Amino acid sequence: MKLFSFTQETDLSDEEAAVKPRGASRDRREVASESEERSNALESDRWWQPFWTFSALLIFIGVLWSLGDHLWRWLDRPVSEIEVVGTTQHLDKRALAADIAAGLDDELLDVDIASIQQLVSEHPWVRVSAIKRDWPAKLRVMIEEEVPVARWGERGLLNHQGDIFWPELKDEYRTLPRLSGPSPDTERVMSQFHDLNQMFRPAGLSVVSLDLEPRGAWQIVLDNNIRLIVGRESVNQRLQRFLVLYQSKLSQRADEIEQIDIRYTHGVAVKWREKTDDENAG
Repeated sequence: MKLFSFTQETDLSDEEAAVKPRGASRDRREVASESEERSNALESDRWWQPFWTFSALLIFIGVLWSLGDHLWRWLDRPVSEIEVVGTTQHLDKRALAADIAAGLDDELLDVDIASIQQLVSEHPWVRVSAIKRDWPAKLRVMIEEEVPVARWGERGLLNHQGDIFWPELKDEYRTLPRLSGPSPDTERVMSQFHDLNQMFRPAGLSVVSLDLEPRGAWQIVLDNNIRLIVGRESVNQRLQRFLVLYQSKLSQRADEIEQIDIRYTHGVAVKWREKTDDENAG
């Protein structure tokens, strides 16, 4: 009995041993097949991935190009308006805008700002200027006008900084004080003009003309039409002496005086106006 039982158990164990390897072999083949399919799919995706990436990049670039082209067309329009901005009294804004427009053929983005800046700066009444693009189609010209404080010679004007500019002179500028001298000395002449007016104000006088000669001598015309020959040495001392003499003795006869030469050390030379026939008859 024990032998039979042992034989049956042995046979069953062999069958089980024989069956199990066959099932395990099939499982490995299926797993291997599935693994190979996945590998092939991954390999196929690996080949197609650069194509899809490149295609997406091309589409993105195309969209950007289209948007950029539309933006450029919107920005780069022909200039349809030139606006001159700034408070002006003497400068004609419309005339300046017309001068700019006459030489303007480019679209807004192609406009040569430096050339327009140069054109505007050459206008005699423009002291400071700035040019700005103003979309969609406007060119904005911002200016600061010169403020004349005196005439320079017979043709020019001076601003408060002593800079000379040369506009077309009108009769309204004839009321401005007249200054003259060597061109490099404009600031010196302007400074002397202000100092002299401060000095003469207590005597009720003001300077209407001041000339600095090339050799350095000064001549002054006062608002009562008296011309002062000052010279180039001891200018302040001579003028102080003149003011004392004028207030004490000469002011009462100012209408009769044409010129006073104050270059003398201890006095002055007075040139009297010639009397008219009517005055002589009286």
